[in-house]
Amino acid sequence: MTTLAQVASKAGVTAATVSNVLRGRGKVGAETRERVLAAVRELKYRPNLTARALAEGRPATIALIVSSIANPFYPEFALAVERAVRKLGYFLLVCNTNDDPAQEKAYLDAVGGSLAHGVLVMNADFVQIDELVQLRERGVPVVLCMWEKPDQPPPLPSVAVDFYRAGIMAAEHLIALGHRRIGAVVGSERSGNHIWRYRGFVDALAKAGIAHGEGDVIFGHDTIDEGRSAAHTLLAGVPDLTALFVSNDLPALGVLQAAAEMGLAVPADLSVIGITDIQLAHQVRPALTTVAVPTEESAVVAVEMIMRMIDGDEELTPLRETAPPKLVVRASTGLVGRGR
Repeated sequence: MTTLAQVASKAGVTAATVSNVLRGRGKVGAETRERVLAAVRELKYRPNLTARALAEGRPATIALIVSSIANPFYPEFALAVERAVRKLGYFLLVCNTNDDPAQEKAYLDAVGGSLAHGVLVMNADFVQIDELVQLRERGVPVVLCMWEKPDQPPPLPSVAVDFYRAGIMAAEHLIALGHRRIGAVVGSERSGNHIWRYRGFVDALAKAGIAHGEGDVIFGHDTIDEGRSAAHTLLAGVPDLTALFVSNDLPALGVLQAAAEMGLAVPADLSVIGITDIQLAHQVRPALTTVAVPTEESAVVAVEMIMRMIDGDEELTPLRETAPPKLVVRASTGLVGRGR
């Protein structure tokens, strides 16, 4: 196994300089830093983080980076991760970035190789991939969780969920119920991570010969209020829509609110389907039909990958795909034409 001293010798620096580079501390010039990282890569050096934690008298910790702890999906995922790491004797540190790149970088500087043995990252569209790659180059295990593009693997180990397939399944469910005027509320911008869910939905409509134009969709953000506002706008502008596909459960709850405020009965006047299956989906009334993604499995696989990286496993599969999504039919979808 390569030692810190061997890396220092290869790079022509002191062991203290190598340590500073790997921890992101101290004043190290760009050229020296790159020379050290090149030596780390060439020698495949992996710091013994467990030994470091014991020497420094701190607990074994895994960090989880999330974009918004206000979104109920992230606490649910964090709970699943916490259960998995606790079984292995680790603590979980949850870092909430509020979609702020500066706050995210501050967390990464703090936890990378210092406060945490490894870093799990949610919602890769709101993180700086380059920063994560640099963290990985310093020898800190990094895993991206619930990557939405299985056919386009990122430059880091990842756990992927086929959200494109989830979009197809949502569309096929509405089509099977006889709906032909179907709108969409997308909980991200056009270039955001929800676009793959929407593409799956649109491709399924096209395959069935169902028209869907620019006026039938609104892009926004993944919140209840955004879903409510988007539904008001969309249904006022296109009143003949009989169903709405929503790219995530949270804005779908907002769509249910908007339907009630507009005097539309769900599902008699309007069918609504989401994606994810957060706990609120079955607690609201009418209960939300949704395409469930394997949250628990994703958490367990991500923890398994990060632990293998901590142990220096060189045979780690760079991308692991979870089980496929599953349709969960509840009260918010029904046959077309029952109410209007």
